[in-house]
Amino acid sequence: MSDNRTAKKEAGSEETALMPPVDVIEDASGITLYADMPGVPKEKLQLHVEGDALTIEGDIDLEMPAGMEASHAEVSLPRYRRVFTLSKELDSTKVAAEFSQGVLKLAIPKAEHAQPRRVEIKIL
Repeated sequence: MSDNRTAKKEAGSEETALMPPVDVIEDASGITLYADMPGVPKEKLQLHVEGDALTIEGDIDLEMPAGMEASHAEVSLPRYRRVFTLSKELDSTKVAAEFSQGVLKLAIPKAEHAQPRRVEIKIL
């Protein structure tokens, strides 16, 4: 899996977005990806798998309480976006996603042909 750090192009214009920090853990069965996306409600989170591209997008929904104004804001862009290229060893049809407290967890298993397997030895 590789990370594509390009801006999204829609209708001929470029849309800039924050890149969420991501941890990727690989084991014999596949990969688990954790993306930190604070301020994104579940209904504004999108996950797309098209071909070998995995796209994570989410709109930040941080509302200021009535009558208050921010004196300093470090989050200047209203959305997150990150695109990954999935290895042919991964089965992109079996992606499982969970979202809890601003953390997106994706489990992507290895394809059957890439799974480790045991070969039986026959004694002749």
